[in-house]
Amino acid sequence: MDTTAVQTPQSLTPKDFATDQEVRWCPGCGDYSILKQVQTVMPTLGIPRENIVIISGIGCSSRFPYYMNTYGMHSIHGRATAIASGLKACRPELSVWIVTGDGDGLSIGAGHMVHILRRNFDVNILLFNNQIYGLTKGQYSPTSEENKITKSTPYGSIDHPFNPAALALGADATFVARSMDRDPKHLQEMLKRAHAHKGASFLEIYQNCNIFNDGAFEIFTEKATKADETIFLEHGKPLLFGAQRNKGIRLDGLKPVVVSLDDGYSADDLWIHDEHDLYKAQMLVRLFDDPSVEGHFPRPFGVFYETQRPSYEELMQQQIEMAKGKYGVGDLDKLLAGSETWTIN
Repeated sequence: MDTTAVQTPQSLTPKDFATDQEVRWCPGCGDYSILKQVQTVMPTLGIPRENIVIISGIGCSSRFPYYMNTYGMHSIHGRATAIASGLKACRPELSVWIVTGDGDGLSIGAGHMVHILRRNFDVNILLFNNQIYGLTKGQYSPTSEENKITKSTPYGSIDHPFNPAALALGADATFVARSMDRDPKHLQEMLKRAHAHKGASFLEIYQNCNIFNDGAFEIFTEKATKADETIFLEHGKPLLFGAQRNKGIRLDGLKPVVVSLDDGYSADDLWIHDEHDLYKAQMLVRLFDDPSVEGHFPRPFGVFYETQRPSYEELMQQQIEMAKGKYGVGDLDKLLAGSETWTIN
């Protein structure tokens, strides 16, 4: 990062987070919007630039550290989560952001992803999901829909795709949310919520790859269809959607059903979103229907779930302090030898 001028967090602007590097994404890529929203949000967080670190893996999204005037690392394919874990363990005061994609984070990096979530390091994970491998020119990814025809699946993919939000919940993530590149206001709100969470925050961002998978999320982002095909979650508010806000989701026992307020239902009859209800969050992330199938549910966006649990680095520091108090200064050789050693004559 540029360290020629030290500025207080209060005086920072979005321009202070831009670098002099040429942004090398394809014209029209959704990554531009995400970069813009991150640079817009960063000055509002009140963190000195020198205390912010952005770590990425490999992929189009992973060029992010070059374009952010903070500290950062363009690291190894799928291993940004592992590197960020080590950094956060050693420097817990830093604000650590992980930028990854559906290929980088959910294929070669899937094992590391679930472990950083269950360990609950206090980091922010931004997963750009474009349902394709863009950097390597258009192969199907772990989130590509079934029967997807690509260069690596000429007859259509037979893989069943990952549902990233459901995967994160299954790994006991303490914060799970979803947003999109084409809704700047909502994305900024979700970035702020992710930062405010103490623990591992997982934010999936639908991102259009206009070269190799153009329009993958068009039904959720375009004005003509967005109101009827999306539902924006707000804590304590009913699940309402539709251009006239006249449709909603209610629970028939444990089964969600779409109803019309024109048929005698009111907002009081609808499912009230509770960000802290794990069981209902697990139902919400499963509203993942194929939008081309008749009778499908709208796709939810917003915070699915948030809970509080001690972060890994907090527990590690507590353990270190306990060991110091109980045993004094450590002896590395003795520690490595362990308590069960034998002398063989």
